[in-house]
Formats: sequence, C-alpha cells, structure tokens
Amino acid sequence: MRSGGVLNPPATGWEQLAEQVAREIPVADVDAVWIFRAIKHEGKEFGTAVISRTEGERRRIYTARFAVTQKGKERGKFEATVAEIGSGPLDAVGELMAGVRRRMDDEIPELVEPARWFAHVPPLALPAEEALPPEADGQPQPS
Repeated sequence: MRSGGVLNPPATGWEQLAEQVAREIPVADVDAVWIFRAIKHEGKEFGTAVISRTEGERRRIYTARFAVTQKGKERGKFEATVAEIGSGPLDAVGELMAGVRRRMDDEIPELVEPARWFAHVPPLALPAEEALPPEADGQPQPS
C-alpha cells in the first residue's frame, strides 16, 4: 500500500477493502481511517483498517479486514469483513483507538484522510440505505 506513495494502487486488497467499506458504511459519516501494515503469509496478503464514523453525538469504530490470495489456483480471491467494534462519545476517539492498538500488538497505525482512502471508490459502491430503489421511499412512482 505504501509502495510508490500511492495509497490504493489499482487491483490491490486495500482498494477492494475501501470499496467494501463504502458498501457497508455511509462514506460521508467517516471522519478517519487508520491502516495497519499489510502482512504476507502463506500465499496471501492480509490487511486491517480501523474506520471512525460519526453518527449524531456518537462515534462508531469499525475494523475492516481483507485477505487476498496471491498464489495458487485461487489467485486473486478477495475476502473482506467489516465489523463494528466499539462506540462512544465523539471525544472518546483516543480511548477507543487505545483499545484497538492493544488488540493489534501495539502497532501504531497510519492515519489516512477519508477523502484519500475513498478517492477511487465508484459511485455505485454506495451503502445499502443510500442505494434504495426509487419506489422504496414510499412515494408513488410515475409509470
């Protein structure tokens, strides 16, 4: 991810992970993204990002993880999970991140601006609640 100074070079696990996050979390609510060093092990690359989302007077913290198979018959196979791991008042981000760092072996993650993290995400990768069909808003649709 850090090669050549490009955050999400095309066809990387990081790019695919950002797209997955955009499908599950409203991008406009994301106020910070932290990324941990990717790890390569047994023909796969693994990466973890921590996402901070503000929602009213609360902050929600998510982990987003990916695994990409780099060798073998399943080369290119991408798997990802996005899970909420905590929430608290808006000003509790330091405490929430301290808990995340304890679980991640005290590695200090890299803070990335959300606009940079999601810059390559196509508009079609919207969260489900933003991508509802027109008739789902309860208003009659012209025929």
